[in-house]
Amino acid sequence: MENETIKVYRYRWLVLAAFVAEALMTQVLWITFAPITGAAAAFYGKSDLMIGLLSMVFMIVYILAVLPAAWAIDTWGFKAAVGLGAVLTAVFGLLRGIFASNYTVVLLAQVGIAAGQPLVIGAITKIAARWFPVRERATASGLGTLALYLGPLIAMLLTPYLFLRIGMSWMLHLYGFASVLSAALFLLVAREHPPTPAGRDERVLMFDGLRSMLRQRDFLFLLVMFFVGLGLFNSVSTWVEDIVRPRGFSISQAGALGGLMLVGGIVGAVVIPIISDKSRRRKPFIVLALAGLIPGLIGMTFAASYGLLLLSGFAFGFFLLSAGPIGFQYAAEITHPAPEGTSNSLLILMGQVSGIAFIMAMDALKDPATGAMTTSLLILAGLAAASAVLAAFVRESPVHGERSTVMEKRGS
Repeated sequence: MENETIKVYRYRWLVLAAFVAEALMTQVLWITFAPITGAAAAFYGKSDLMIGLLSMVFMIVYILAVLPAAWAIDTWGFKAAVGLGAVLTAVFGLLRGIFASNYTVVLLAQVGIAAGQPLVIGAITKIAARWFPVRERATASGLGTLALYLGPLIAMLLTPYLFLRIGMSWMLHLYGFASVLSAALFLLVAREHPPTPAGRDERVLMFDGLRSMLRQRDFLFLLVMFFVGLGLFNSVSTWVEDIVRPRGFSISQAGALGGLMLVGGIVGAVVIPIISDKSRRRKPFIVLALAGLIPGLIGMTFAASYGLLLLSGFAFGFFLLSAGPIGFQYAAEITHPAPEGTSNSLLILMGQVSGIAFIMAMDALKDPATGAMTTSLLILAGLAAASAVLAAFVRESPVHGERSTVMEKRGS
């Protein structure tokens, strides 16, 4: 790389913060009903699977919308694409509260919110590339991905509390008001480009990039890893209460488990990408994440004591969710010059496809007498082990070993 002077702007952190707030709200609205599955089933007079559908519909819509959303991000730019997603989230988030007692309308509102979700979460690496220098991009992706974990964390902890104290209608109203505020913040703060580029980032058109990345062995392996890892996150998050209910744990304890799982993920998503950036290595951290989550998953499957359950959830989240931002950045690096929005969206797509399959399989494989999900959780642990082995065969990112000659000048 030729010597060049790059100016970076402090405003990049404000743009990233506004994005994080919006992405966070899409995730809160996605997983709202998971920690209160049994109570919501009683409220609406529906089965657990029908309440699960309120979360699963996001995965179904994502599969249909992912390529148009990736095209929008790479063609319109992240501000317009995320802005549209933010408006959809706000409008349909409010409708959930207005028609909170009507399951059909709430389900349709979930579809509307889900249509906006890929426009938002697919833009993580695009923002990193537009506003951040190369040496900060995994860190920026990590902080952007953090929102994907903070949202479910808030929902896991807050939803049982709000439901028990103010009821379903007011709870959904509050979430709707919050989604309006986050959309307004993003629309006011976001800028497509800094005044001067944050670094070289030449990209080809989306469909040319799509063809090239699908011919790369390492990217195909990464798709398989995200199929297992993100599908595992989606399915365990959806069924968190059902997983622990047969062992006598309450909805508040289920919410705390889901919350601590996400706290672990947040810690991992902040710390591990920073180490990855400093070492300029991606592969070892992906292998570590996939292998390290297995003991936590086994603990969540069998723990009878509340303390061990929480510890297992934290370990599971720490390793599993730390892989997300590193995987996104690794994909952007190995598929360059394909657009980041395309690689980002394809990886998430794999997790949505597997999430639907895993959610349905976990419900089908429940013990008919006790409702326990032990069999399906052990199968998922085996898939994680296989993915860790597969990760050992990918090549290191091309950023490894590079010694940047770029001089970065701080600006305001």
